[in-house]
Amino acid sequence: MLDYDALAARVASLTEGEDDQVALMATLACEVHHSDDRFDWTGFYRVVAPGLLKIGPYQGGHGCLVIPFERGVCGAAARTGEVQLVPDVEAFPGHIACASSTRSEIVLPVRDAAGEIIAVFDIDSDRPDAFTDADAAGLTRILDATFART
Repeated sequence: MLDYDALAARVASLTEGEDDQVALMATLACEVHHSDDRFDWTGFYRVVAPGLLKIGPYQGGHGCLVIPFERGVCGAAARTGEVQLVPDVEAFPGHIACASSTRSEIVLPVRDAAGEIIAVFDIDSDRPDAFTDADAAGLTRILDATFART
């Protein structure tokens, strides 16, 4: 089980005083990706227009470049503002297969200090049912502490 308290402390230390969202995303994607071998692709899709996500900083193979809010797991997280915990991507209606190796996925909305969704944080795993509610809670705490702190 990933030690989310230790990960949160590392991220806080690395991002202290930084307010550039892209720099924060790049640092967080790197730290989270390398913290657990379940994580096959880790990255952000930024809200760039109403109803539209574009690839942001990530670790892993190539991701999809553009995702409308109406499509896929990332779109569902952006559209609903709720964590999407998907144990089997093949069973998710409208799943976008950016990588054929993805078996399960967690996508979390990323909010700024005003509570607006600025991005989604997407983690894919090549293992089925790789993510838990503990992952959702730990990652949400880190995202809130990083992006909603100003």
